[in-house]
Amino acid sequence: MAGRLAREGRSTAASRSEQGSAGLDNLTSHEVARFDSLNSAYRERFGFPFVICAREHDKDSILSELSRRAANQRATEIEAALSEIAKIARLRLRDAIG
Repeated sequence: MAGRLAREGRSTAASRSEQGSAGLDNLTSHEVARFDSLNSAYRERFGFPFVICAREHDKDSILSELSRRAANQRATEIEAALSEIAKIARLRLRDAIG
């Protein structure tokens, strides 16, 4: 979330739109630093990037969830990440078929 790829414009159009709807395209330098720090710690702890259905959140709730979920056990977090991926896929499929 709100990571380097997004800031460099290298994420998908759908991802950019979803992150933008959550306000992640308009972060202060302090918020960028906080996201970078939390994302790095999360990836180091779990070995995969933080995933959340941005359409269901705003930047404050995403930061809150990132902090909260970083304390999860690995198995719990894998389940949480897969659940979020399913939400994203469901919404994108719904958009694709109208």
